[in-house]
Amino acid sequence: MKFGLFYQLPCAPDQSEAERYAETVAQIVLADELGFDAAWLAELHFFRPFSIMPSPLIFATAAAQRTRRIRLGTGVSLLPFHHPLRLAGEAAAVDILSGGRLDFGVGRGTIAVHFQGFNVDREESRERFEEALDVIEKAWTHETIVHHGKFFHVPETSVVPKPLQKPHPPIRVAANSPETAAFAGARDYDVMVASPINPMPGFFDHVEKYRDALRRAGHDPARRDVAALFFTDCAADLAAARREYEPSMMHYFQTIGQQALRGDRSQYEGSYAYLKQVRDRAASMTWDAIDRTMAVFGGPAECIDRIERIYRGARIDQLVCWFNPGGRIPHRDVMAAMERFATKVIPAVRGLGA
Repeated sequence: MKFGLFYQLPCAPDQSEAERYAETVAQIVLADELGFDAAWLAELHFFRPFSIMPSPLIFATAAAQRTRRIRLGTGVSLLPFHHPLRLAGEAAAVDILSGGRLDFGVGRGTIAVHFQGFNVDREESRERFEEALDVIEKAWTHETIVHHGKFFHVPETSVVPKPLQKPHPPIRVAANSPETAAFAGARDYDVMVASPINPMPGFFDHVEKYRDALRRAGHDPARRDVAALFFTDCAADLAAARREYEPSMMHYFQTIGQQALRGDRSQYEGSYAYLKQVRDRAASMTWDAIDRTMAVFGGPAECIDRIERIYRGARIDQLVCWFNPGGRIPHRDVMAAMERFATKVIPAVRGLGA
């Protein structure tokens, strides 16, 4: 079992953007020292209370210069908003600068204000995503690339530099909708599944549908890696976790609703219909529901028990821990929670799946 961290980087009106960046880098440095395996950095745009991280690749480059071992992942790069040749070159440069520690997480995007801000038709997001991913893989693995698709036309072009990892950095798809889970399985990609979008017990069924898609396409599910994103807080006990974590977490769910108000009325149509359930669930969210369905909370024994339950239900390969979703937990408390989790929980569950 591997263990990662997730960073979205929300920033409240009374917080400094510079401090949020500095604290996050410091937390990743500590994670490197504590033995966490990866730090996942989300690309999000245009809404400060939700995130101030428009470029996870730039952030990963900064973190790479302060760390030695931990892998640095985009969680995820939103392919519909980038030209794939630029993204291929920039990601390859990050892979080199990090000494081959880049994990390339990709997604098609879900948030309406992103598509509105970049003037990209959201109904084209899946096609743009799939075509861009094809171009990036070709750019990394061929000396020259020629591509003529629906959205991108590339004459004979050599994309440099090439990644340090061969044939390229590991690719992981954010597979939170049924359609994307099926795509990832058919194309034999690793996945990341977020419990806030697919809460338990549906989380277990969603992962199994991905593995079914792998089997139908003739791929071996045992070769693929499933990372699972869960809210995480290891405290003295469950009551202490609630006191520390609940205000920040509920602030996160409030910002989901605030951000949704900026989207147009069509944002829950078509393949994004499942997001209406996510929005409605966020609006009525309670601590008890979060604790039951999308969290690893409590004292060390309670955290260990919950991780074992998640593993039994989905045979995950990596638990991605979200220690401060709303950005409101003080930096020192996040660092302390990370240290408790690394010293009192990880050793007890590291051997799962061995």
